Formats: sequence, C-alpha cells, structure tokens
Amino acid sequence: MAKFVCQVCGWEYDEEVGCEELNIAPNTKIEDLPENFECILCGVDKTNFEKED
Repeated sequence: MAKFVCQVCGWEYDEEVGCEELNIAPNTKIEDLPENFECILCGVDKTNFEKED
C-alpha cells in the first residue's frame, strides 16, 4: 500500500485507508479508483497524484 499526494493542492490519498467521503474502501489501490475519481479538495483527476516517497 502507498500514499499519493495531489500535486495541485497537497491532499493525500492513502491506499490503506481509502476515502470515506467518496465511499472508497480501505486497501483500494490508486489504479483501481474509478475513472471519474477527483481530488476531494480541488477536483483534479487521479493523473495529478504522485506517489509519496
């Protein structure tokens, strides 16, 4: 599991935690997110997220 950071606003998607606000279950990998996934803060798509080191 990994964490990904929105390069626009800095919001973090943690695969281990998921995203309760969007009904995304824990342990959901970023590549398994729906195509219409958007950052909950700024609305950009998942192509704007980079893996956190």
